[in-house]
Amino acid sequence: MVTRTRHIERLIHSHPSQDGAGVNIKRIHRFDGELDPFLMLDELGSDRPDDYIGGFPPHPHRGIQTLTYIVHGGITHEDHLGHSSTIQAGGAQWMHTGRGIVHSEMPLTDSQGLHGFQLWLNLPASEKMSEPRYRDVPSGEMPRLPGTQAELVALGGRWSTLDGDSVSGPLDALAGDGAVSHVRLEAGGELTLSVQSEMLAVHVFEGELQIAGENVAAGQLARLGAGDTLELSSRGGAQCLLLSGTPHREPIAHYGPFVMNHMHEIDQALQDYRSGNFTE
Repeated sequence: MVTRTRHIERLIHSHPSQDGAGVNIKRIHRFDGELDPFLMLDELGSDRPDDYIGGFPPHPHRGIQTLTYIVHGGITHEDHLGHSSTIQAGGAQWMHTGRGIVHSEMPLTDSQGLHGFQLWLNLPASEKMSEPRYRDVPSGEMPRLPGTQAELVALGGRWSTLDGDSVSGPLDALAGDGAVSHVRLEAGGELTLSVQSEMLAVHVFEGELQIAGENVAAGQLARLGAGDTLELSSRGGAQCLLLSGTPHREPIAHYGPFVMNHMHEIDQALQDYRSGNFTE
């Protein structure tokens, strides 16, 4: 079988930012469709409580999905639908905001502080005003796919090696056929995957890895070009998130916590929230 190795098309750097009640984060945002169906990636990582202890008090969302994944520490979610849950290291929370949800997220620590990620995925126009939903998944329900001194943890979507081994993450309703996984590579580790999706990105958050021999350092997201084979390796050890999906190719209008297709829909979201009709 002839395969085409995927190479780096562009490197995108995260930048410092703040959100919520003064939470320090590293952010990558692409509301121009470059990572479609993904819109944003926030990394929370600190052993200083002052960097994150204020958390994210109640706030609204419309038109997106969020996926929150915890590496160390934990986070507690509450929303207007009555959901209340806490995830710890290795667990994930998924929220389909649809037409509207109001929620809060408050951080917890462990001996290594807090380290986690939140991804935003764009909903297609047909689902922007759908019913909101929520789900959390503990670490023990995440399947693993081994490599050579490497391991892939599947959060959502299907992940396969060239040998035909595959796993499917429990978050099976990610927008745009989205798939997300966490890869750990030890020094000298290697992992080769078969990835057919149109959009594929690798975000390195620890160490340095090589993608088809090209270096990617911590804090960089590599947007990959066309192909069907992903070759990951690391000389000294690394960790990364893999993101794949099918672009919606629809207009994107964004304001704060709202993502719609046109600005008049953003105006309506603001009006609904201010008038108290947001969750009706």
